[in-house]
Amino acid sequence: MLPRKLNATFVGTGLMWGAIALLAGCGESDKSDVAHTYYQTKTPYAPQQDAATYEAPPSGFVPVYTELVARHGSRGLSSLKYDLAVYNMWKKAEEDGALTPLGAQLGPDVLKIIKANFLLGYGVSGISTPGYGNETQLGITEHTQLAQRLLSRQSALFQAAASAAGSAPRQIVVVTSGVDRAVDSGAFFVKSLLAGQSALTPLVTYPPAPSPYPEGGKAVAQPAGTNRFLLYFHKLVAKTDAVTNTANPLYTTYQDSQAFQKWLTDPDLAAKQAAIQADTAAQAAGRAVLERLFTKAFVDKIAAGTYSFANTGSMTFASDDGKFTSTLTGDGKTGITDLASGGSLIYELYAIAPAMKAEAAVDFTVYMPQEQARYFAYMQDASDFYKMGPSIQEKGDVTWRMAQILEDDFFNEVDAIARGDLSHVAKLRFAHAEIVVPFASRMGLKNVLQQQPLATMYSYDNNPWRGDYVSPMAANMQWDVVRDGRGTLLVKMLYNEKETDFKAACDGARYAAGSHYYDYGKLKACYGHNAS
Repeated sequence: MLPRKLNATFVGTGLMWGAIALLAGCGESDKSDVAHTYYQTKTPYAPQQDAATYEAPPSGFVPVYTELVARHGSRGLSSLKYDLAVYNMWKKAEEDGALTPLGAQLGPDVLKIIKANFLLGYGVSGISTPGYGNETQLGITEHTQLAQRLLSRQSALFQAAASAAGSAPRQIVVVTSGVDRAVDSGAFFVKSLLAGQSALTPLVTYPPAPSPYPEGGKAVAQPAGTNRFLLYFHKLVAKTDAVTNTANPLYTTYQDSQAFQKWLTDPDLAAKQAAIQADTAAQAAGRAVLERLFTKAFVDKIAAGTYSFANTGSMTFASDDGKFTSTLTGDGKTGITDLASGGSLIYELYAIAPAMKAEAAVDFTVYMPQEQARYFAYMQDASDFYKMGPSIQEKGDVTWRMAQILEDDFFNEVDAIARGDLSHVAKLRFAHAEIVVPFASRMGLKNVLQQQPLATMYSYDNNPWRGDYVSPMAANMQWDVVRDGRGTLLVKMLYNEKETDFKAACDGARYAAGSHYYDYGKLKACYGHNAS
């Protein structure tokens, strides 16, 4: 548990600093100070339970099916923004002679981050287009090991499926969002699965993408194994995904996606995001970070608005062998306009650095003291909470309603098993935080679905939602299904590989008191699912 004692720098009238005082009552994702990890949704993945402690199936039940959805693994920065804006700030400080000894180290370290992102994935088998947004070596390892643990946990299930491949073949269905890092995560996962049991190779299948879409226009072909409606539902667009026929089962998902995207421009959301950034505690946290790197006079100019910086300009980097060169230009949309934004962009580099240890080998903890790391982690959580988490009570389910299609897909797969259709032995889905977060809300997981009234502000004191619990890198939900000789199905959920309860309202569906296995018939009734 983090201490309640506040750094004197932050004592004052800050709207949100009471939130950081500090993680008392946090719930699932509390960390001790010893861990020094305040990376929130960029937290590198680790399984949350020792597999040796998993509850065994009840007597007479054997594994019959398994499925998962997983976020892509640890990645680099998504684009040239935070890093270039910080570097431009650093260059101006260098010109002004305003660098502290620690600040002098910052520029070269930011350049290492930038170069690593420009070249990310170059020379790595399985990465087709090097650059920003790709998985790092750590991300590849995360999905490689996730597959190994699934294979170990379900070894009997997969061995039986492999041995039956000739007579009664069962499929391992693989589906992704179609976005590179999700596609790559799926590929590395499957590669690892087959390395562990090569006899599964003929079972792997990539179903056709939903088509033809957009309706009413020229159809846009999607590669096999792609399903944007299922795994990219936060960003469905008319150009590729328009659904105009109200009788189409995908019409509701498309409309829910449009509602979510409209939410992103809602004045109430904008007001919450602005309040997070403008709070006096956020400005104080930014000053504490910046004054370790730059002179007070330089920092004062940022505070006064005399100096501002953005991700403008072009940079070029080449691979060491000279065979790959990349030139990129910043779009100028990411800015440092005050102390809070200056500190928060350095926090973004602090948060991404652990994922890029193999590629950049920089330690940003020296630039982000633990006290400020905690505060900027809170700011990140608050922003994500309102944008794609449970959000504002008065806004209803706008941030997670679109995840209904994924909930239905999980249940539909088990429905097939229930009616004796064993054509699938597993379904593996690979997506993004913007899918995992709403899905966790949709499923009503403990400490995930507590909304805030519009009149209040999310804080660590009044809400248990934490990004590092809900969606670290490679975050995943898995359902293991077992069956007895009478055909009774039980389902157990693992969330980030920890045995996790379904929503509290479904406690009556447990197979036995305290068990993590749930009677499937009662479970789907509790969730209101109707077999399609």
